[in-house]
Amino acid sequence: MNIDKSVEIHPSSIVENGVKIGSYTKVWQWVHISKGAIIGSNCIFGQNVFVGNNVLIGNNVKIQNNVSIYDSVILEDNVFCGPSIVFTNVINPRSAFPKKDQYLTTLVKKGATLGANCTLICGVTIGKNAFIGAGCVVTKDVKDFALFIGNPGRHVGWMSDYGEKINLPLDGHGSWQCNKTGNLYKLEEDKLISISNN
Repeated sequence: MNIDKSVEIHPSSIVENGVKIGSYTKVWQWVHISKGAIIGSNCIFGQNVFVGNNVLIGNNVKIQNNVSIYDSVILEDNVFCGPSIVFTNVINPRSAFPKKDQYLTTLVKKGATLGANCTLICGVTIGKNAFIGAGCVVTKDVKDFALFIGNPGRHVGWMSDYGEKINLPLDGHGSWQCNKTGNLYKLEEDKLISISNN
């Protein structure tokens, strides 16, 4: 196995040959990472995490305990996966009829947060810096910066890069400034745009 010496892997974990792991990533107890997975730098895998073969994970991704990331899931940089979240990869699975040729790609964009025990139905895209509340069941695409809660998940607000609720309507116009980062958020129709102060 050709893995950078800065990577920490607990002795109870299984990292198959062929896995690519970036520097300073930490893999805690009872994790299983399958041979085709590609993982970035500075990631953290909590105990009892499973990662499938056809999985791509960016840099600085935090994956809490008891998360299974199945084939055809892509997590971009700075994604947070709360404890026991559920990914899927087939819409209509049947044990008697394997459907590996029908896997749908699930994309979680940069900076998104997936709250504890949420479920993502395969084929959805979670937008940049979106925030999925605990226990939410996501059945459709989520916009950048959107706050989703409930079952089925519904759009109830907006979240800043920093992770604070933004006081703006779901559609229309308006602006809001974050007192933590100084970033300005502008609502144009039903799309939120972040303007950095740097």
